[in-house]
Amino acid sequence: MEMTSMKVFQLAMPLAQDVQDMAVSPMQLLGAHLIAAVVFSLVGIVVFGLCLLLMEKITPFSIVHEIGEEHNQALATIVAAIVLGISIIIAAAILG
Repeated sequence: MEMTSMKVFQLAMPLAQDVQDMAVSPMQLLGAHLIAAVVFSLVGIVVFGLCLLLMEKITPFSIVHEIGEEHNQALATIVAAIVLGISIIIAAAILG
């Protein structure tokens, strides 16, 4: 019985050493996560900007003119709700 467990241990040791050689340091892991966060943030900002541009093109009036110059509070509230909705969708897509 002892001979069998010793053989299993001897067979498993090279596998454990291979896994240990492939281990990444915490700094490498942190760097990879930071790069992924920056890339996903940039993609999210681009998608968000495209959604705002699309919203401006779809409406028959200028959203910027209505909110900025006409002080249309109702439109500003609706645009804010749409912006929050798009942001939540993008955040959920990024988080996976």
